[in-house]
Amino acid sequence: MTTITGRTRGGDEWVPQFVSFLDPKKCIGCGRCYKVCPRTVLDLVERSEQLLADADDDDDQMDDDDEMMVMTIANGADCIGCGACGRVCPKDCYTYAPAEG
Repeated sequence: MTTITGRTRGGDEWVPQFVSFLDPKKCIGCGRCYKVCPRTVLDLVERSEQLLADADDDDDQMDDDDEMMVMTIANGADCIGCGACGRVCPKDCYTYAPAEG
């Protein structure tokens, strides 16, 4: 397969980068990326129990009501490669990759 390429207004070749990974360990759930995304790529979800296992707190001390909300890639196929999510992310949670076409 070949990589999807485009052209800039000036005629230069350009390889768009699409969101490929969002690190839930870094995400603080601020929602900035969700607000700037022009498509339905992101969604706010509860952080999984697997990630909480790395915390120093005991599970007995944690309430379900205290579950932290973080972003997730809900529909990666809807990404247009604008990169707005990564530019507004204060924790550098996003990884991008070119799409194969």
